[in-house]
Amino acid sequence: MLNVLELGGSVAAAYAARLLGDQGADVIKLEPPGGDPLRRSGLTDGLDGVFIATNINKRSATVDLASADGKSRLAGLLSWADVVVHSMSAAQAAELDLDQETVAGTHPRLVVLAVTPFGQVGPYSDLAATELTYAHGGGWASICPMTHAEPDYPPLKMHGQHCSMMAGVAAAATALALAFDARRTGLGDYIDFSIQAYVGSVLEFGIHAFTYHDALIKRTLPRSVAPWRIFETQDGAIFLMIMEPDQWLRLVEFMGRPDWAEMEIFNDMQSRGENRDLVHSLIGEFISQWKTMDLYHASQEHRICFAPVMTFEQLANDRHLAHRDFFTTIEQPGHGSLKLMSSAVLTGDGRLPYRKPAPGPGEHTDDLTALTPNESSTRPKTARSAGEGPLHGIRVLDMTWVWAGPFGSMNLAHLGADVIRIESSTRPDLYRRGGAAPEGIEPSLNTAGMFNQWNQGKRSVAVDLRADEGIALVKSLVAEADVVIQNFATGVMARLGLSYDSLREINPRIILASISGYGQTGPYKSYMAYGPATGPLSGLSSVSGYPGGGPEETGLAIPDPNAGITAAYGIVAALLRREESGVGEQLDVSLWEATAALTVDAWTQYAMTGATPERIGNRSETMSPHGAFRASGDDEWVSIACVSEAHWQALCAEIPALGDDPRFRSLPDRKANEDALEAAIGEWTRSLDRWFITARLQAHSIPAFPTFTMRDVIQDGHHASRGCIERLAHPEVGPRAHTGVPWLLANRRNGVTRPAPCVGEHNREVLSGVLGYETNRIDQLEASGVLK
Repeated sequence: MLNVLELGGSVAAAYAARLLGDQGADVIKLEPPGGDPLRRSGLTDGLDGVFIATNINKRSATVDLASADGKSRLAGLLSWADVVVHSMSAAQAAELDLDQETVAGTHPRLVVLAVTPFGQVGPYSDLAATELTYAHGGGWASICPMTHAEPDYPPLKMHGQHCSMMAGVAAAATALALAFDARRTGLGDYIDFSIQAYVGSVLEFGIHAFTYHDALIKRTLPRSVAPWRIFETQDGAIFLMIMEPDQWLRLVEFMGRPDWAEMEIFNDMQSRGENRDLVHSLIGEFISQWKTMDLYHASQEHRICFAPVMTFEQLANDRHLAHRDFFTTIEQPGHGSLKLMSSAVLTGDGRLPYRKPAPGPGEHTDDLTALTPNESSTRPKTARSAGEGPLHGIRVLDMTWVWAGPFGSMNLAHLGADVIRIESSTRPDLYRRGGAAPEGIEPSLNTAGMFNQWNQGKRSVAVDLRADEGIALVKSLVAEADVVIQNFATGVMARLGLSYDSLREINPRIILASISGYGQTGPYKSYMAYGPATGPLSGLSSVSGYPGGGPEETGLAIPDPNAGITAAYGIVAALLRREESGVGEQLDVSLWEATAALTVDAWTQYAMTGATPERIGNRSETMSPHGAFRASGDDEWVSIACVSEAHWQALCAEIPALGDDPRFRSLPDRKANEDALEAAIGEWTRSLDRWFITARLQAHSIPAFPTFTMRDVIQDGHHASRGCIERLAHPEVGPRAHTGVPWLLANRRNGVTRPAPCVGEHNREVLSGVLGYETNRIDQLEASGVLK
């Protein structure tokens, strides 16, 4: 069991520490006198729901770190801990001797995870930020929701703490990987994790569209695929997307073959995209005759990707989630029985248990006297090259495609694992088939930006899984592997003879992680799902949108990377458990649960009060002003959040008319007159450069930051200083910019090791180096078509 010490007060750091606690770690949360500010938001009576959800499975101790006694206690706790999680700036950490240099000298085995808005180094490292900053400064808001062509609709932040929560999952996975390696080597590390960089690393098609085709994807651009939108039903709303020709044919059949479907303009995907308004109008007439859940279940029987815009009440009562034990009830002091979402990783033994409720402030302070120095400090050290990652020596067979699975395995490669992609040119990845080579380059299966972005750091072996010899080859690789990760449709692995039972007969230490839309079990396990459909399904869309408007799409298919990074987190935790048990295990991650688990604001408000949050766009229920404002330039915006009264007074110093207006004197006044307040601020911002506004307000520590476009993400100097953008030379497309690793390590390798592979690029390298095959045997496999 790991010993984890948590300091600081951010949602991302708190959730990362909670995820370590979920895996059995003993987490002690150090709180200042008066308690963590996150304990109370004013949305509910008593303890805040977000605090509860991010602080399950922890102990709490009150320590005044500004005092000599507090610093002495901290020094003792550092000898007890395996991992320290904090959200302090570099300067704040240095005051407590938690900077990189001091930790390396005093506690070299310790893993320190610093989860901060922009990272601890770089030009923006000292800037103030909130969740609004992450959404806009990370680039997500600039392509959200992609449902309104009108430029007057501002870039949209999705509801709640989604950026912080998903960054927390990635940070936890990284910390677990370093803890795993520290146990092997005796060498700790310092993880400098940037929330902004993580958001910038999940921008789907936006980055490659710019770097491969000089196309700037924005929220106002229509999608090229139709049908694709949220439709109204008799009693709610439902999302529909059609991605493949056979899906369109099934939809037409399901609708009873209407005459209009025979029109020539609907014959192919390109024509349907060009006539999207007409397509949506005609399909909308059909959908409007249905009740939401009736249409959902009936259409899924025909393998059509409908997904309801689910409310949190519907989530709470859904039979599929109930079958999979996604919810659990805890006894939370002061609240009684409280229903919470369980871990998003379903293991063969079930969900990870909640061992204790969120603690009271300082509830376990007396426990500190019983803590003893960590025994791991006496373990022998093993040499580790600075050119290796924490998962060095771990081999992963990557049987994934599209985005969720490849994103998860790519992050394992970022952490140093040898990720071998099993694929075939006979049935290539959907993203490889995307073609779309940069201008002047001959299109091939190796030139698509979507594939090359999400498969960095991997090797490729091209195997025809239709051939018995191909399956035999995969089984031989399983014998030499630690992990298999896959996201085929439910049941495909078993039909290939590669079920978990089959794999563990070959290798009892193998860990199988399966990613799917609905999971490997449950009444909906065979339903069709894509990432864009899971935002509505998860409840996120139901509470996200402009004031007075309807539910909105997520812009980018955020459930895909959510599921991918959740699987990576589960895999690294399973590797740690395997060190104790000696055997592998089976992990089941669904896009639905991995995304719903991050909607803690809305869920806990519903669970604690029975009320569901209203759609408020970029606004906040507890802060004002809090929004995106147009700056000078072509569709340029800046986000501004006044967290405190001091921030408000500083803003009034910049815009004196605000302080003179009685409508804005107090927070309740500003909330009651928010339209007028935003109009007044907009009058000031629209004539000024977004960076000028940022500099003026950040001088007062007001969280303000431009809404980054894809161009901004790629060209940003802060990202460049942290190595977040990679330009590795690819054999066919050359050195194109891709987003890379959102964290920096002090003692181990940083950055991406290799560009995405060409199909079968490493056939000989892997078969000879891993399996020991002779040249003539590989020649025979190529000649027979097994390798292709």
